[in-house]
Amino acid sequence: MDAAKEEFLKEFGRDYGYSGAPKTIDEIRATEFKRLEGVAYLDHAAATLYSELQMEAILKDLTANIYGNPHSQSDSSFATSDIVRNARQQVLDYFKASPKDYKCIFTSGATAALKLVGEAFPWSHQSNFVYTMENHNSVIGIREYALEQGAQAYAIEIEDTERDAFTGNIASVQVTKHQMLRRNEAKFLAKNHTGSAYNLFAFPSECNFSGLKFSLELVKTVKEDSIRYSDGSPSSNGHWKVLIDAAKGCATEPPDLSKYPADFVVFSFYKLFGYPTGLGALIVHTDAAKLLKKTYFSGGTVAASIADIDFVKQREGIEELFEDGTIPFLSIASLCHGFKILNSLTIPAISRHTSSLATYLRNVLAALRHENGTRVCTLYGSCSSKTLCNKMGPLVSFNLRRPDGSWVGHREVEKLASLYSIQLRTGCFCNPGACAKYLDLSHLDLVTNIEAGHICWDDNDIINGKPSGAVRVSLGYMSTYEDVKQKFIDFVTSSFVSMPTHSRDLQFCGRSIPFTDTGFESRYSAFGVDLKSITVYPIKSCAGFSTDRWPLSSRGLLYDREWLLQSLTGETLTQKKVPEMCLIHTYIDLSQGILFINSPRCKEGLQIILNSNSSNGKREEISLRGQIYQVQGYDKEVDTWFSAAIGRPCTLLRHLSSSHCVSLDERDSVGTCRESRTCLNFSNEAQFLLISEESVSDLNNRLNSTDVGKDVRRTSVQVNPMRFRPNLVISGGRPYAEDEWINIKIGNKSFRSLGGCNRCQMINFATDAEQVLKTNEPLSTLASYRRVKFFH
Repeated sequence: MDAAKEEFLKEFGRDYGYSGAPKTIDEIRATEFKRLEGVAYLDHAAATLYSELQMEAILKDLTANIYGNPHSQSDSSFATSDIVRNARQQVLDYFKASPKDYKCIFTSGATAALKLVGEAFPWSHQSNFVYTMENHNSVIGIREYALEQGAQAYAIEIEDTERDAFTGNIASVQVTKHQMLRRNEAKFLAKNHTGSAYNLFAFPSECNFSGLKFSLELVKTVKEDSIRYSDGSPSSNGHWKVLIDAAKGCATEPPDLSKYPADFVVFSFYKLFGYPTGLGALIVHTDAAKLLKKTYFSGGTVAASIADIDFVKQREGIEELFEDGTIPFLSIASLCHGFKILNSLTIPAISRHTSSLATYLRNVLAALRHENGTRVCTLYGSCSSKTLCNKMGPLVSFNLRRPDGSWVGHREVEKLASLYSIQLRTGCFCNPGACAKYLDLSHLDLVTNIEAGHICWDDNDIINGKPSGAVRVSLGYMSTYEDVKQKFIDFVTSSFVSMPTHSRDLQFCGRSIPFTDTGFESRYSAFGVDLKSITVYPIKSCAGFSTDRWPLSSRGLLYDREWLLQSLTGETLTQKKVPEMCLIHTYIDLSQGILFINSPRCKEGLQIILNSNSSNGKREEISLRGQIYQVQGYDKEVDTWFSAAIGRPCTLLRHLSSSHCVSLDERDSVGTCRESRTCLNFSNEAQFLLISEESVSDLNNRLNSTDVGKDVRRTSVQVNPMRFRPNLVISGGRPYAEDEWINIKIGNKSFRSLGGCNRCQMINFATDAEQVLKTNEPLSTLASYRRVKFFH
């Protein structure tokens, strides 16, 4: 055992590892998660993992028993009904909910349970839907039902609490109210409203962005109408119902409904024990269930109906009334095997185990410093206020900074982590309120980001100097110290923490470099810098061809990335998802006006005449990175050829025009803009990508050098400049001198740098004997010393 683990166990040994359970954590990993060998799975907030023994038990159960549709009277149907009944009771027991007071309604997941509440809740124009800023989109989506029925909706921030001096319980909660939302108010004001209005308050048991655990005392506080608004506005009239989104928190600390009688609790089973997916539940208080208004009826929910007259008699059972159609009874039958695992370990032990790892990770990340003393990590979420939480959940959310204080993009962290077999998640995690709150994003920031084309899951991780998302590490019952320390912490330290260097200090050339070529070609040079080659990539993500000279157009190199391949579902195909695209070779003969295309998967090559009507004449618009492009497709024969070349159905599209522009005027600030003189084809960020042979040579030296700290050889990989898919390859000067260039002149053409290009896993693809190989290099080594991006 190494010294670091000994220190960890001294502090957390009582909580870590399930010492009192049938198996320790090491035994669990060795016998039930053999597939995790060499992999650190740190995305349990998205989906935890199923045990291999759990799946074996499920298979044995399903192959040994006959489970029929429960909407029948056969023996197999009765067997299924018993299984379903027992599963409902297990769910209620898990949340300590009395079957007299609560019912378990199976749904397709937590989102479907939330949708059910939203569409069936008795909204009126006097109702209020109130939710904390830290809420999942699936919760916020309920407001659409509320607003459509004339109710008002608003988000709140909990600021302070007052506690009873004798009991210590929360007596009242002071909150800040965000903008009030109201729709169709006039439509409903004219209606007479009878009876009291019903309001709905929603909060998560644990924030899936920060890991902050909300105090369940909010349930009683809201029901007792003890919310106080900081602006002095009166509390809402009517009865309050409370919804808890337990999708994240239920795996380690399910809400105790015997103490905190919420009206609705939603969750998904794959968050508990990995399998089955597509199954969740709504736990509803019987009194609240009576208020829900069900309109649609289906098989299973109806006791009797007549087809040709307006008559229907719905079933009286709450579960039967709301479970449309045949429930997924085979998935429900598998639940007992998942609960068996949790019960054998016990939820308190799981909570202690995962909490020990999360606390350790937070402490280490908070202590990391660069060589200049600046902090490496900015952590999100704090348990300093007892108003919101009792403690933090097993989730750590953060962003990384460089020594100069600039942010490291969360997508860059995610891409590099995957090279080290570390699975985590980055972004906003479908929690826009928490994301904006912790990243300090104003409404203007958010709107500007959206207008710039930023959407969920894209690569726009730093916009206007601010991160658009975060890195999230979340832990599960089978997570280990080795996952956290030997995989993740060591990865962060080696890839993002700046250490003192002496012999490797970089020196840069001047900030402007001219090439005095008489034309755009590589035969002349000045100041010891040569333009070695020009490469054109006609089809996005496919192989290009190099040439000594090439004409320019208003979009960059003529025909560069003027075509792309699109899936039948409209997705733009790239090497990141279809590595075989790099095997498609292209060449343009300007004298003949033909684009030649070849692939080892196709016996014959393909020719496309550049200035002909070989296209199918159909023009359409597509959206790519938030920009609208006018494109034209080709005949079926062309699409069939490309489908065979990449092994999946696709279509070839050619760019005609777009709204995606880049300013290169020296008088303007550099950057993307909506109205400018220079447009892009399908390139991601700029018209040209430039790289120097000296920079690549330095990278190769590092790839084959000895890691002094570990006394091991890094690798035997050698890369050439074309691995980076540059348009321009230069030679001369010091390695990475191009980082500091602002202006370049080639002949009578002036170019301006737009900065670094986002790193991409495509540079890890290599071809060998017409086979595509994916390795960890050179991206892994680049991350260990390069704190800037590539040059365009």
